[in-house]
Amino acid sequence: MADFLERIAEAEARSRDLEMQLSDPAVGKEQGAIEKLGKRLGSLRPLIEVGARYKAAMGELDDAKVMLEDDDPDMQELARDDLARLEVLVPELETELRVLLTPKDPNDEKNAIFEIRAGTGGDEAALFAAVLFRMYTRYAEDLGWRIDVLSSSETDGGGFKEVIASITGTDVFSRFKYEKGVHRVQRVPSTESQGRIHTSTVTVAVMPEAEDVDIDIKNEELRIDVMRAGGPGGQSVNTTDSAVRITHLPSGLVVQCQDEKSQHKNKAKAMTVLRSRLYDQEQDRLNAARSSERRAQVGTGERSEKIRTYNFPQTRVTDHRAGVTLHKLDQVLAGEMGELLDAVHAQIAAAKEGELEAGAGLGASS
Repeated sequence: MADFLERIAEAEARSRDLEMQLSDPAVGKEQGAIEKLGKRLGSLRPLIEVGARYKAAMGELDDAKVMLEDDDPDMQELARDDLARLEVLVPELETELRVLLTPKDPNDEKNAIFEIRAGTGGDEAALFAAVLFRMYTRYAEDLGWRIDVLSSSETDGGGFKEVIASITGTDVFSRFKYEKGVHRVQRVPSTESQGRIHTSTVTVAVMPEAEDVDIDIKNEELRIDVMRAGGPGGQSVNTTDSAVRITHLPSGLVVQCQDEKSQHKNKAKAMTVLRSRLYDQEQDRLNAARSSERRAQVGTGERSEKIRTYNFPQTRVTDHRAGVTLHKLDQVLAGEMGELLDAVHAQIAAAKEGELEAGAGLGASS
């Protein structure tokens, strides 16, 4: 308990300091400074809010223990009721605090780049890729975050072979980083006359949106081609050379954007995706170089893993890492992902905490 209260007090002090910095007129003259400070302040708010509830609960717990010693039987009865309620509430708040206090990934405050692609299953996989994109979009919109489609490739049936989008807000990457991996859907396709259940897959990649300072890309490392856009898209499609394809020569990565009518805007979007892919590659390289960190990543959303199953006949969603099954498929796909994401984050936080404790034990015994 003392550790929780100490960490809450530290967060409150940091919040006050950030608020003072934001009120400094000099800060407004620095490009991007207000946005960065605002994000840091926003990232502290959940901890401060849960911390306030925890402190209030601990105060009530102390009061209830005092009331239990009262000579009045009615006061004792009230105290027992309060203790029963608080014995449930306090551990729940401690679990929330444990997740919020888990050491942060330096990328947690960044915006996110989503890449959703149809996997095995043909048209059915493409249709479910569109379903997942709508799910993430609705969840992000409910949180007041901004979604910007950077590139997309649609199918005739309304699905997506691929859709790439950026999501901008507070701690976006932190919330979505464990979504990367293989998502499996089990349902009867609308084209299936026999009513047979098909299994299809969609791959999701989530990357922190890299800034110019995160990764240095030299002009001579790029080959930029312009062409006419193809596919559905309005009057300007196939009439102007607005589509842009950028090849990063050292890595061989290729990014193409054609959603905008402006060549300049397509180039800017393609550079955003390229920069984030290169940054993600560098992060993967660093993680692979740290064997202990690599072990900590097991079961936390590697791209090669089947992380989740969406079963339509049973109206259930099962997350295979958290061991959680919710019979709320419609709600989850409508964007009500909070309960599911909380379970995944809690499971991964507990796993990391267990590994840290095990490591401390090994250190003490050596």
